[in-house]
Amino acid sequence: MLRRSEKPGEKHPMLNVKNINQYYGGSHILRDVSMRTHLGKVTVLLGRNGVGKTTLLKSLMGLVAIKTGTIEFDGKPIQGATPYERARAGIGFVPQGREIFARLTVEENLRMGLAYKSAAAPIPGELYELFPVLKAMLNRRGGDLSGGQQQQLAIARALAAQPKLLVLDEPTEGIQPSIIKDIGRVIRMLADRGDMAILLVEQYYDFAEELADDYLVMERGEVIARGFGKNMQADGVRRLVAI
Repeated sequence: MLRRSEKPGEKHPMLNVKNINQYYGGSHILRDVSMRTHLGKVTVLLGRNGVGKTTLLKSLMGLVAIKTGTIEFDGKPIQGATPYERARAGIGFVPQGREIFARLTVEENLRMGLAYKSAAAPIPGELYELFPVLKAMLNRRGGDLSGGQQQQLAIARALAAQPKLLVLDEPTEGIQPSIIKDIGRVIRMLADRGDMAILLVEQYYDFAEELADDYLVMERGEVIARGFGKNMQADGVRRLVAI
């Protein structure tokens, strides 16, 4: 039987967020936010600073509790799950600011992405194909890498456990243009493979428009616009997110 929200032949969304609300003190931060991501697609979330994007991601990862609403991952409710359980279920998270372990080597950082697997689990060789620079720097400490190299390491660490959903919080922040291109190429390649959904939070409009299959725009904790990536220009999305 088809769900009412699905079209014939459409699989259930990998991530299905329904009417979530979240508060900090007396402030209503997320207001009835709903969204979906699907395998093989890049869903881009845009908005100015302070509109609730990072709070939404923290809610998805279980780092802050939602007040009301539901979060389903691969058809199962996860709003009561711990961050560890969500990661183990197949959600990979690349936080804003990268948060790599500066004193650990590149290899040790990658192994942190395999923390819940057997100690003998190998680092997937695909990571070095996606980010060749990491293979050449396996024994270098994370803190000695450039900002762009650290971002590649953070993405590779999230991919090490082979997630079904990859969540990226502003991966282009403070990154040189050549590496932004490399990151965009990897994101598109991962989506086109068809076995992963990608949620990209981004302020760099051109990067977002180039990658988006679907988009959402947030303002004051609410989703104020959504649609297909190919329609972003016609829908005036650049104007909505302009500072």
